Amino acid sequence: MADVFKKVPVKEQDPKVRATNFEEVCLGYKKEEAMEEAARCIGCKLDKAQCVTGCPVSINIPGFIREVKEGNFEKAYQIISESSALPAVCGRVCPQETQCEGKCIRGLKGEAISIGKLERFVADWAKENGVKPAPAKEKNGHKVAVIGSGPAGLTCAGDLARLGYDVTIFEALHKAGGVLVYGIPEFRLPKDKVVAAEVENVKSLGVKIETNVVIGKSTTVDALLKEEGFEAVFIGSGAGLPMFMGIPGEQANGVFSANEYLTRNNLMKAYRDDYDTPISRGKKVVVVGGGNVAMDAARTALRLGAEVHIVYRRSEAELLARKEEVHHAKEEGVIFDLLTNPVEILADENSWVKGIRCIRMELGEPDASGRRRPVEVPGSEFEIEADTVIMSLGTSPNPLISSTTYGLDINRRKCIVADEEFGQTSKEGVFAGGDAVTGAATVILAMGAGKAGARGIDRFIQGSKS
Repeated sequence: MADVFKKVPVKEQDPKVRATNFEEVCLGYKKEEAMEEAARCIGCKLDKAQCVTGCPVSINIPGFIREVKEGNFEKAYQIISESSALPAVCGRVCPQETQCEGKCIRGLKGEAISIGKLERFVADWAKENGVKPAPAKEKNGHKVAVIGSGPAGLTCAGDLARLGYDVTIFEALHKAGGVLVYGIPEFRLPKDKVVAAEVENVKSLGVKIETNVVIGKSTTVDALLKEEGFEAVFIGSGAGLPMFMGIPGEQANGVFSANEYLTRNNLMKAYRDDYDTPISRGKKVVVVGGGNVAMDAARTALRLGAEVHIVYRRSEAELLARKEEVHHAKEEGVIFDLLTNPVEILADENSWVKGIRCIRMELGEPDASGRRRPVEVPGSEFEIEADTVIMSLGTSPNPLISSTTYGLDINRRKCIVADEEFGQTSKEGVFAGGDAVTGAATVILAMGAGKAGARGIDRFIQGSKS
């Protein structure tokens, strides 16, 4: 008999093998494994289920797990789809350990239920068996524009389409998916198998997607409202403007933002020999930062054949990346230089990176975030040889939309100011959510903001009718 206090293990590619390819690391549950894991759930009533309170999109987790336990996978999928437009994505990239699984009652004695892996199984089963979300309501005659086809935009569009709205998504890039296609590597989130399929599910609800439309240049938010017949606009344009340290040498050849590096690889397929996308395939790569994006950049560089160092100014306990991603990076051979901070990027006579000068750090008193502040150790400078440096220090929203929209308030971080409950901005009929409002955050938090925006738009339009 299985141990109800331990998770059913999930098979993964061997670290030595996966470090040389871009195939998905986690292989997921099989039918019998999923049912066995679901049987560990103690079946909390929905109004008592702490896992649901930890989910930003409020999926009926006990309900879908109960159906998995009984082998009713189609029913499980429909339950998830009532709340989430992207279950196959969330099952792979959500930080479940700090959200639904972090609140799981089973986790008080033993290991929490593998909610994310079960969600992934259900979504993958639905795709393999041709199961689609429940159809949308009949069209209600109201037009809404959504800017950005990332997780916030897709979620908002899907929720509004289900309510009968005529929704058009405007995407700046040539492919829909936002950060799901340009930011997250193939080995964590397969593009054709997962992202494209989830986008098609949203389109099956009647959502139209227009690519290569840059709001602020191709057209504006004001024009959408005044000239193109849209009654409301949701801005889910993300936060794609990278940050840098401002240290000497940052302009050298071979210095990338993580955004550029990952976009070239993920969206533009630079890792594939049959694509002509240029990329610096460095032999010694340093990634500066400690979040999930830093892990993604480091593990991508490793797969392109480099020796990879992650340089982070705090200790491992303060790393912002998911523990699973740190664990996978270590298994694959990424070297962690912790309590280390760059002070200069070194370049040769032709302005190409040849190394990075760093200084050792030690942890002092906690700062405003609650994490202990790193303090330089005098006289501890040293150099790391490198031909490529990737800066992964966070991102902020591109100001193009806010600067071309009359009456749209932004804060000091250049983020759009919006109400958390409904996504309402300072401009009537304009709503916003996701990274464009919060700065860089997680996929699931962006989805939660997309749902809030959909609620706000429905309330706004229906209220204007009465």
